[in-house]
Amino acid sequence: MSVKPNSSSDDAHYDRSAESEMDNPEEPSGPADATPPAAEVTDVAALKAKADEHWDKYLRAAAELENVRKRAARDMDNARKFALERFATELLAVRDSLEMGLQAADGAGAAELIEGNRATLKQLVATMERFGVAEVDPEGEPFDPALHEAMTMQPSAEVEPNTVLTVFQKGYTLNGRLLRPARVVVAAAPGHPQ
Repeated sequence: MSVKPNSSSDDAHYDRSAESEMDNPEEPSGPADATPPAAEVTDVAALKAKADEHWDKYLRAAAELENVRKRAARDMDNARKFALERFATELLAVRDSLEMGLQAADGAGAAELIEGNRATLKQLVATMERFGVAEVDPEGEPFDPALHEAMTMQPSAEVEPNTVLTVFQKGYTLNGRLLRPARVVVAAAPGHPQ
């Protein structure tokens, strides 16, 4: 039996210096005073310029956000202060009409005063309607606790129970929202205690 000799000893032997460099990758392989390549310096400068640009954009966005916040607060404040400006302007005509009616009352008769009051009331109603204020006058309608306030109940054989008999004070809504309920007398079944 013959034993085959090993291949050359050079193949079996490996370089230990290469292994030590791989085990300690943090050790510099070159001289300690070597400067980084020019490409790396350029990359750092480019990154710093990019960071400065982003910081500037951030500062501008933060300032713009603060300006928007202040503007919105100012607009809300103005909206609260002047929300009724248009309504008040329209009411000035009604006030003028009342003042002129009082000035003319000295020499006017009852018929003229009544006619002047009717015209002023008509003007007021038209102004209120333009701004979404609607009258709630429910006489003869079924009682609705969402729109009416029952002041008392009165037995009645003429109408069904829970029908509004009399309106003490009209109610009003603003664009569908109740401003003031109508104060009413509600019908009860005959023999019902009040």
